[in-house]
Amino acid sequence: MSESTPRLITADLVLPGLAAADREDATRQLAALLHKAGRVTDLDGFLADVRARESQMPTGLPGRVGLPHARSAHVTVPSLAVGRCPAGVDFQGPDGTATLVFLIAAPTGGDADHMRILAALARRLVHAEFRSALLDARDAAEIADTVTREVVVS
Repeated sequence: MSESTPRLITADLVLPGLAAADREDATRQLAALLHKAGRVTDLDGFLADVRARESQMPTGLPGRVGLPHARSAHVTVPSLAVGRCPAGVDFQGPDGTATLVFLIAAPTGGDADHMRILAALARRLVHAEFRSALLDARDAAEIADTVTREVVVS
């Protein structure tokens, strides 16, 4: 990333106490952070793109992780929003409700960016230590810093 490219994740894109009724609610809350930060121009349009992607295949991963993601014309810059959900939210994962939710947003033309982010994140999420560090982080800044340090998008 160049100096002018915004970081993939910042503290304002993290909800350490995400409380969601369901996966759509969790996704909406995280997308709202991206919208507020100017990374998503049309919240409802972006959410429709995420729903379309979710309808193809559930995005629950092992380790109690939800990973909704979409390429969208409503995304201005590749971004990642993270929610820590102590009560869990159902993303149809193989081992129960998701306690960590990662929303990947990539611009429509950003196929390569989208896949690099997804691959880099998936490589870290298989490690229990990484998930534990996020679950044990003190606040949004620590979560964002951990993701920035650990998820190397090349």
